[in-house]
Amino acid sequence: MNAVEERRITAGVLVIGTGAAGLRAGIELAESGVQVLCVGKRRRDDAHTVLAAGGINAALGTMDPEDTWEQHAADTIRESYWLADPRTVEVLCREAPAAVDELVRWGAQLAREEDGRLTQRFFGAHTFRRTCFAGDYTGREIQRALVRRATELGVPVRDDVYVTRLLVHEGRIFGAYGFDIDDGSRLVIFADAVILAAGGHTRIWRRSSSRRDENTGDAMRLAAEAGCRLRDMELVQFHPTGMVFPEDSAGTLVTEAVRGEGGILRNTSGERFMERYDPGRLELSTRDRVALANYTEISEGRGTEHGGVLLDVSHLGRETVLDRLPRMYRQFIDLAMLDITRAPMEVAPTAHYSMGGVRVEPATHETDVEGLYAVGECATGVHGANRLGGNSLAECLVFGRIVGREAARWSTSLDLHVRDRAAIDAAQEEVDELLAVRGAEFARPLQRAVRDLMTECCGVVRTEEGLEEGLSRLGEVTEAARALEVRPDLAGYADLAHAFDLQGSLLAARATLECALERRESRGAHVRLDYPNQDPQLRVNLVWGLDAEITRERPPEPSPEVMVLAAGPDVDIAGRLLE
Repeated sequence: MNAVEERRITAGVLVIGTGAAGLRAGIELAESGVQVLCVGKRRRDDAHTVLAAGGINAALGTMDPEDTWEQHAADTIRESYWLADPRTVEVLCREAPAAVDELVRWGAQLAREEDGRLTQRFFGAHTFRRTCFAGDYTGREIQRALVRRATELGVPVRDDVYVTRLLVHEGRIFGAYGFDIDDGSRLVIFADAVILAAGGHTRIWRRSSSRRDENTGDAMRLAAEAGCRLRDMELVQFHPTGMVFPEDSAGTLVTEAVRGEGGILRNTSGERFMERYDPGRLELSTRDRVALANYTEISEGRGTEHGGVLLDVSHLGRETVLDRLPRMYRQFIDLAMLDITRAPMEVAPTAHYSMGGVRVEPATHETDVEGLYAVGECATGVHGANRLGGNSLAECLVFGRIVGREAARWSTSLDLHVRDRAAIDAAQEEVDELLAVRGAEFARPLQRAVRDLMTECCGVVRTEEGLEEGLSRLGEVTEAARALEVRPDLAGYADLAHAFDLQGSLLAARATLECALERRESRGAHVRLDYPNQDPQLRVNLVWGLDAEITRERPPEPSPEVMVLAAGPDVDIAGRLLE
């Protein structure tokens, strides 16, 4: 192995990912007395969770006492276009209030009313006010609270580990293989159970609200190659407003609070174009509808020179902008040298959230591999074809606790655990082979090629012809990746991490394209120009395996008390934030 150091570590449960879902699982394991190790590829205080601005949902009834978990579940299922798994949704909504109570006990500073009640506000498609928040940095505050709690419990966390393969023997997991991003040393981590909490795949589009080393599909690749199936991979939420300029910041989220506070969308002719797409709700229409409107204006030639539309808050006045949108003001000053109190922002749809991912059991989040669990954005079941704003943070906390409990149960119940030398050797050889190739290609340009083809062929709108072209182009990139050259240096092994990120992106892109082809209808965030209507026969989840076979699963009906509420009239979202 060219004298590369290989260290062996043992843990009762290994958690891959140190965002909210991973840390909450780690906390539960530590409180259960199970030896746990959490690993991630970026600093724990700067995990992707910190980018979640809007809030966390729970039917606490602090502002609207008539709210219930059943109504929360009904809103979630209806917004999912009936593709969410009701069993998963009902667990989430029942347990969300306890998750928020825990956060408060652990010191999270959430907004409160003068009498001390937690403030809850409306988000789009919620019947009642149920979203708790901390300014426009809720995710950062939640991450801080979780890091503090994990530290108090002595949860070991490593921020410098890239996991390249899950170790499986006869359908049962026994650990993971990876390397230290700084010095390249190899790690074999033996564990009774593994929790995968490593994010989604939205970075495979050119404009994404994720940072460039996040959400590259590596969680999907790890799970699929271990023997898991993926589900709903075609269902990706595009946020209507991401930055488009400068190029280095393209995709950076422009919070929906901008429109909630009165921001107006215009094309380059000065037309307030939402009057044509949704004259009743205008800029406060649903996320999928505003994203489609923005895309249409740009694609039909009414966009800006950088490929966006204009979002204007200058009419609100300087003091209002600085008071209500301080983070957005600072973001545009820092990244674009633009004063949004004087000039409009250029925005365009940006890939924002993976609603599909690893197929899991509804209540426990077990996968197809014994001892392996998936949680957070890399798992599927809660969101269906459109995510209800504010549910993602709740999902991380509720199911983070549940998978921690389930993994602890699994770990303590084992009498015998087999370690397969052949699986370890294969993982070692995979890394060795990547480092040995001296080809003509590098990971970064190929990653950009994937992002280009996904944006052009599988973006906000899709067609049969475009998706077929995307698969053809993806095949060319996959072939080029066989001649990939990886050259670590004194600065570290980031080049090797990029190579594995590329592998994750290639697999996630293939699953997304193939499932998007199969879903010949328009439903929620999945818009087919050649099939503009919903097809009742496609009220199913598409399940994808590594052999590219796609099967269909029909979600069960909600419980009777939830079904009655979900079948009611749509929620009027005028005047509500939509994060």
